[in-house]
Amino acid sequence: MNGTMPRSSLATTADVAVRRTVGSVTTPPAPTTTPLRLPGVMDAEGRVDESRLRMHIFKNGGVSPTERGLVWRFLFGMYPCSSTALERPLLQEQLAVRYQVMKRKWKQMLPDSIRLRLNGTDAELVEAVRYFDQRQAHAQQQDQQEEVRDKLAFLELQAQVLFERVTFDLEELQEAIRIIDKDVPRTDRDLDYYLGEGSGNLLVLRNILITYAAFHPEVSYAQGMNDLCSRFLEVMDSEVDTFWSFSCYMEKFSKDFTADGLHRKIELEAALLKELDPQLYAHLVTDNMESFTFCHRWLLLGFQREFEHSDALRLFEILSCDHLELISQQVERARYQERLASKHSIVPEDNLLTEPQAINTDFTFELFICATILLENRESLLRCRNDVQLIQFTSSLQGTLDLNFTLKKAEEHFYNYCKRSAWDYMNIHCRTRKNKDEHFLYQLRSFFS
Repeated sequence: MNGTMPRSSLATTADVAVRRTVGSVTTPPAPTTTPLRLPGVMDAEGRVDESRLRMHIFKNGGVSPTERGLVWRFLFGMYPCSSTALERPLLQEQLAVRYQVMKRKWKQMLPDSIRLRLNGTDAELVEAVRYFDQRQAHAQQQDQQEEVRDKLAFLELQAQVLFERVTFDLEELQEAIRIIDKDVPRTDRDLDYYLGEGSGNLLVLRNILITYAAFHPEVSYAQGMNDLCSRFLEVMDSEVDTFWSFSCYMEKFSKDFTADGLHRKIELEAALLKELDPQLYAHLVTDNMESFTFCHRWLLLGFQREFEHSDALRLFEILSCDHLELISQQVERARYQERLASKHSIVPEDNLLTEPQAINTDFTFELFICATILLENRESLLRCRNDVQLIQFTSSLQGTLDLNFTLKKAEEHFYNYCKRSAWDYMNIHCRTRKNKDEHFLYQLRSFFS
């Protein structure tokens, strides 16, 4: 198996994003004490309509904090949306045992790496280890009192067989652990979740990251994953559930942590800004500035530090619901209707051209969010003359941006981009249909009604 974790068939059903009618993002719904009782989303047996769930997240600007933990378990694929309320506890038991076996395997192979190497000057971290050890001891006592040990023993045997042939590159894993041990102590230490006795959660985060790196050697660990995984741990407050949800997320986005993946995303951001504001684009690609690399952290971590913390969580789930994207069914349907209409138009044969790519479907909504931030700070960016000034300016934005305003403006830029693309399409293909219905524009406009 070359060290690669087998993909669980139990956690794949919810991986595919289904896109439906799009509406504008608004403020989140008020908290509710009943988790995930969303009209039309969950049926009587607990199955979730995935497309409706994603639509609900987008249209309501995220979900309430009381719903978020359960919603994320579906949104990121830990729970298959087709699972029932009766099936999910059984699934959770199996995933819990599998995770414990995986964690135990790397600890047995690298016993010297079980404990975090402490910096003696960091009193909070020393205290975090003490809290963590107390929690572990308490959990072990509870396990010994459980009456279901026989059942869990069978599940553990299954997991051991599943991971028996997994081998590690110990040198690479040790290097990953070295970087993790540097990053974990710097993770969101000012959040309530990591203060006081909660500081032990830093060690939980460490276990998750090492286990992920051990069983995903093709990805291993890269800086920034700690901040991303921390977001899952804070919301779910469960080591096991965080591992599996984070793993499902990384199946789709692990390429963003590679040099090629990040370079590709920065190139796309530059291309989008060139479409929206050629002057600002030209300024940012002058010899004195390294193009758009200052957007690196924004795009890698989903604008985690640019918005107030609760808003950053909302934005993360809005972006993750994949609802307002240029590969959506609505855009494809609108373009298809326009192509059908153009076939019935009278266009001279010498004017028939190969159909252009009227829309760049690689422009994801997060790129429009990034572009919006740049455009809203256009004058300040035009005054920047070098990379140092760029970094200083973008650092000054941390925690200051208004999410609702940014979402509204990003939708406007998205719509205007679609509109210009539609006009370009019609100017090439539909020169004789100036007074006909503009199918593509009409349907795109209906996105925001």
